[in-house]
Amino acid sequence: MSSAGPGEQLERAGLRPPEALTIAITGACNLRCRHCWVEAGARTSAGHAPTRELMRLVDGFVALGVDTIWITGGEPLAHPDWPAILAHCCSRPTVRAVGIQTNGTLLDDAHVARLRAISMEKLHLEVSLDGAAAGTHDRVRGSGSFAATIAGTTRLVAAGLGHRTAIAFTEMRDNMDDVPALLELVERLGLRGAVGGTLLQDGRAARYGLEPPTPAQYRALLSRYHESAHLRDLYDRVGRFCAVEWWKGRSSTRGDPCAFVRHPYVSAEGKIYPCRLCHADDFAIVPATGEPLAAALGDAVTRWRRLLELARARPASLPECGQCAAALSCAGGCMGRALAACGSLLAAEDRCALRKAVQLWDGCRAGERPAASEMAPRPGE
Repeated sequence: MSSAGPGEQLERAGLRPPEALTIAITGACNLRCRHCWVEAGARTSAGHAPTRELMRLVDGFVALGVDTIWITGGEPLAHPDWPAILAHCCSRPTVRAVGIQTNGTLLDDAHVARLRAISMEKLHLEVSLDGAAAGTHDRVRGSGSFAATIAGTTRLVAAGLGHRTAIAFTEMRDNMDDVPALLELVERLGLRGAVGGTLLQDGRAARYGLEPPTPAQYRALLSRYHESAHLRDLYDRVGRFCAVEWWKGRSSTRGDPCAFVRHPYVSAEGKIYPCRLCHADDFAIVPATGEPLAAALGDAVTRWRRLLELARARPASLPECGQCAAALSCAGGCMGRALAACGSLLAAEDRCALRKAVQLWDGCRAGERPAASEMAPRPGE
């Protein structure tokens, strides 16, 4: 291992230093959602991660430059020490934002009071809601979950946390028609917004046969966005869904071919992956208890450099990218999604047809295209 620090080693290998850390503090969850790709649940091989080790890893990543932390699971509120872990992350002076991703069903008055007591300057919440009504949401998350999530979210709003709370919506074939009503619900509740992400057919989603949206559904949402001034204004205030965001950014050239190592992920088992979606064990780090993070990262630099080379080679090596109008903005898509959905880092990612449908969609009238300043893709998209 080189005597240079991990940051310098990453830089020499052409890798960007970590910026946003996602850390799963538990594999346990009070729900058993049909689309959970990490397969969290009440009975899981990954229980609660040790609190002291979690805090040590957080401090190690913060020392490398991480300024954004997302706490996830499983259901993070199932971890008995979640308030202490969250407070520890918020107390790091150089961390500017700390988010917690929850299904919202455990948000009773006591939990909300604990959240309210933590630094309001940094805290953000993402509450999972996969439909605008119980009939849609409960099909994937279980009977009664919609009512429980709305009740928990209402408590957040009553506690003054509505402006710090966003809805996370998994885009699926069975719920895309709910998007306009979901945006209305978000604004009516007084929440910050709603963010959509395309279903990943891995874990339980693959076993239950759940399917991502169709290209026709993405085109339909784009048509509704342009044809309805009310929906367009509402969306621009509180929405961020793949079809519209990709359309706004379709003339932009993607810079880095992949977000790793900028967005590392720590699993509840303690494995460190270079990306929140690229869960390839060949490229994972499994530090021994108490091992300095710098040492573990130093040992991974060569392997992660290979990932960067694969990412850069993808657009030229994928047959699907040849003559594709979306190739410049897509750069071959997400390598982690390709691995999870297709089993190969050099496969076309699972949203390829959706990206092409958006890139080629031209249903808007003249003068309705976004200005150049609006066309840069947002982070995470």
